[in-house]
Amino acid sequence: MDSLEHLLKDVAAGDQAALGYLYDSTCRRVFGLALSILRDHHAAQEVTLDVYVRVWEQARRFDPSRGSAATWLLTLAHHQAIDRVRSRRRQSLRELPLEPEFDLPDPRPGPEEESRDAESARRVRLALQSIPDEQRRAIVAAYFDGLSHTEVAAALGQPLGTVKTRIRTGMAALRRALAAAGDAGP
Repeated sequence: MDSLEHLLKDVAAGDQAALGYLYDSTCRRVFGLALSILRDHHAAQEVTLDVYVRVWEQARRFDPSRGSAATWLLTLAHHQAIDRVRSRRRQSLRELPLEPEFDLPDPRPGPEEESRDAESARRVRLALQSIPDEQRRAIVAAYFDGLSHTEVAAALGQPLGTVKTRIRTGMAALRRALAAAGDAGP
């Protein structure tokens, strides 16, 4: 068993001094590998520190039958550095600037659309006046106040089946009134 393997065994037993010796004897190689992958001095330093934190946490997992201690340590460094590269790539994709010529349409309606909407609203109000009051109240509660059929029934103090029927028949009457006024309607 080489000296690095002994150090890893001691680290696995919780020996902090062994971790210090391991760091002193291997940090240049770990840092060099991280720097060659990342090409960023600061990021390579962070990865190097991360590697030794993982060594502290995972030294028990080292298995000398699968390879040398140096290979295990450099494999940890390689994986940490590659994870950092992938993380940077994902981050840069999330931060891509919008193209200058990327033109979002204005979500607000233009004057023509506002005029059409106002005219449609006027026609619907007129058509609503032409249907029976019970149907109008149920439709207004459901479509304009945003209540569910159950909530409409509770608000109007009527059975759910009655409310559903009034909404259905009221909508049919509303369609007929709008069609007679020359509008396709709801």
